[in-house]
Amino acid sequence: MSTHWTLGGDAADPHRLAAFWATALGYIAEPGYDDPDGASLIDPGGRGPAISFLRVPEPKTSKNRLHIDIRVAGEPPWDMPARERLIRTRVAELRAAGATEVRDHHYGDQLGHVEMLDPEGNEFCVA
Repeated sequence: MSTHWTLGGDAADPHRLAAFWATALGYIAEPGYDDPDGASLIDPGGRGPAISFLRVPEPKTSKNRLHIDIRVAGEPPWDMPARERLIRTRVAELRAAGATEVRDHHYGDQLGHVEMLDPEGNEFCVA
């Protein structure tokens, strides 16, 4: 049997960051969680882990050791041009939600993933 777990993160503005990740992942605010210095998200389908953010005074100072990868293309085998279109569409949506596009990563001549930053500068990938 698996263990229920929560992915926790630090934030300067936990509610803003939670709003971004709710949009990015299709999550919702955790019902009943009401904390001015924290925010918690859940998967409305009950499959993914909860994600919480707590306010901290210090800014982010280095690269993440752990990050979220958003997999929009499903599981292989892929139609590579269709997969790239899915990735590019999601990247544009996330830019509109406050993310910053950093760079494309290719595997040979195929797009592997796009590296991005959330509104507080935390790295994540769209694949």
